[in-house]
Amino acid sequence: MSLKIRIGTRDSQLAMWQATTVQSQLNALGFQTELAPVKSQGDLNLDEPLYEMGITGIFTKTLDVALVKGDIDIAVHSLKDVPTQLPKGMVQAAVLERASQKDILVYKSSFNPDEAMTIATGSLRRKAQWLNMYAQHHVVDLRGNVNTRLSKLHSNKDWNAAIFAKAGLDRIGLLSQLRGNYGFEYSDLDSFVPAPAQGAIMIAAMGHNTAVLEAVSQLNHAQTQRCVDIERRFLRELEGGCTAPIGAIAQVHDNKIDFTGCLLSIDGTERIDVKDQINLTETDVDLGLAFAKAQSEKVFAKGGKAMMETIKASLTS
Repeated sequence: MSLKIRIGTRDSQLAMWQATTVQSQLNALGFQTELAPVKSQGDLNLDEPLYEMGITGIFTKTLDVALVKGDIDIAVHSLKDVPTQLPKGMVQAAVLERASQKDILVYKSSFNPDEAMTIATGSLRRKAQWLNMYAQHHVVDLRGNVNTRLSKLHSNKDWNAAIFAKAGLDRIGLLSQLRGNYGFEYSDLDSFVPAPAQGAIMIAAMGHNTAVLEAVSQLNHAQTQRCVDIERRFLRELEGGCTAPIGAIAQVHDNKIDFTGCLLSIDGTERIDVKDQINLTETDVDLGLAFAKAQSEKVFAKGGKAMMETIKASLTS
């Protein structure tokens, strides 16, 4: 085929794995492709300010700019990192089949949850859910790509454990190497509600690029898309542009989609949970999004509005 698709990606090991996965699937369909790794930068020298493009995502803005400017044809993202409001003219072109949505605790041999422990994570959601279970623990900030975060946990003698997305470690072969390379163990955090769309890879494209949209649509996994669209709409209705400890997971069981969502205070002392289900056949775009909005309204009815106001105030103070 004559169409050549330029695939934009961040240059971390995990991001490159995701991009090459998309590349191999497109190649298998007969399309020519080219990887275009981009190193994220804090400040970009642009003709137009980012806010005029509607670009807000700290993990996606560099690729968003490249896509808007026509330097790449598609951008590959971890969907949980993508803002719920895409830049003007950009669309969600495809969602690949989801891997594990679970969070995991990666811990050292000295870990004992009944004692005073220091847990590392850069996620407000993970921090809040952990403190909700273990208020006596100390949670510290942990940033960087997957490899960097593992190295920081290994080198910091005062840290006992850190929380990761299981899919990220598994995709680049680190899950099976935790014990041998670092002396770590891990366990699934089954009680955690994951980030909306955790474990899913999304392909973004410009809405006017019909040839690319048609090509990429062949990679879309409809069942995953239905679930993550519900999760992300729930997030959008709750957050109002503010980062907050919000979890959501929609999963298909017996021709139904089971939904679980939660909102927590930053310190984990308050928690609001919702659970519901919808028939799989009813999850077209409008009904699925209406279902998600109804779940967010349940959270608000349980005190979620006041909790969100408190969260916003604490993050901006």
